Amino acid sequence: MAFQKSPGTQDILPGVVERWQYAEQKARDICRRFNFREIRTPIFEATELFQRGVGETTDIVEKEMYTFTDRGDRSITLRPEGTAGVVRSYVENKLYGEPDVSKLYYIGPMFRYERQQAGRYRQFHQFGIEALGSVDPAIDAEVIALGYTFYTEVGLKGVRVEINSVGTPAVRAAFREKLLAFLMPMREQLCKDCQSRMERNPLRVLDCKTDQARFEEAPSILDSLDEECNIHFDKVKTYLTDMGIPFSINPRLVRGLDYYTHTAFEYKAEGIGAIDTIGGGGRYNGLVAEIGGPDQPGVGLGLGLERTIMLLEHQQAVLDNAHQIDVYVVALGEAAEREVTRLVYELRTSGIRAERDYLGRKMKAQMKSADRLQARYTAILGDDELTRGEIALKEMATGEQRVVALASLASELKSN
Repeated sequence: MAFQKSPGTQDILPGVVERWQYAEQKARDICRRFNFREIRTPIFEATELFQRGVGETTDIVEKEMYTFTDRGDRSITLRPEGTAGVVRSYVENKLYGEPDVSKLYYIGPMFRYERQQAGRYRQFHQFGIEALGSVDPAIDAEVIALGYTFYTEVGLKGVRVEINSVGTPAVRAAFREKLLAFLMPMREQLCKDCQSRMERNPLRVLDCKTDQARFEEAPSILDSLDEECNIHFDKVKTYLTDMGIPFSINPRLVRGLDYYTHTAFEYKAEGIGAIDTIGGGGRYNGLVAEIGGPDQPGVGLGLGLERTIMLLEHQQAVLDNAHQIDVYVVALGEAAEREVTRLVYELRTSGIRAERDYLGRKMKAQMKSADRLQARYTAILGDDELTRGEIALKEMATGEQRVVALASLASELKSN
């Protein structure tokens, strides 16, 4: 082969892409029911947007961004996550002027130069939502519930919700000193990343997977929350309980982005090697102002579609759209061949998924093709049937066959 796909990317082929379409369709339907509207932002943005929005001390900004200089001598970055671009659009297009909370969702590719492993790609896809304009903890709970509903309705089993409060900047500043006092005696035993993070953002040390066992006795940020933070967190827990969303509290959950305040959460599931986090999010009350807009609060999530698809395959989930097509139309005879071209077009424009043979194969081979395509029905039209205005309709699962009027084939299929 002269050319192959770049490392960390994938070709999503027919036979697999149907799972993606299924998950994306579920996401859009759930967002419709929760009254979130779709937004589509550029795949690349000014590098400074992510430096300011995501945080200069994060792994994403320090190690993982695809950044280049364009022909206008501007520093451009392929988006590594979705929130910063949505917030930029929210500010630039003055959506904060709307009377209601801006509830937005997106589905699309993101880019990070990460070490390749199961469920982790350099071009990956996220389904995300952002709710901007409200400090109400009920919207935090709604966002968490929407993500849990997505995983449940798409068919995944054993998904867990973990939540924490990372407080306000003032709370974190006080907690930072307590954490440093705990970490400093073990500094030389920690990994290089942890040693670097201790100097700039000690809370990120708690996110380390290498030294996690050393932090069992670390102070909990929950013990440093002020009254406002405690009230907010208690209400989130109450709302989740009222909705029947199962959750556990993880006081070391800090997420990998700098913009979070108050609520932080993750979704966990087993089945993708060493990785168990399949999505997450939190509240970001200072991000809109940091990017240059008015001081508007926000909360959102991002769910990895690659990991969702891998778990669906691992759990051998049965999807609702098992049939690839509704009907495969078989033509026997020259006149029937011509009529089938018109008939298949009519079926398709009536909303029916239809296919036919284009290789001049005999009836037996066409029936095998219908079986491979998982057609629910085959419709068999010969020259004699065409003369009588009839067509044979066979249900593939049962083998039952009956004759119907050619003119009513579309309505007959729709009724079934």
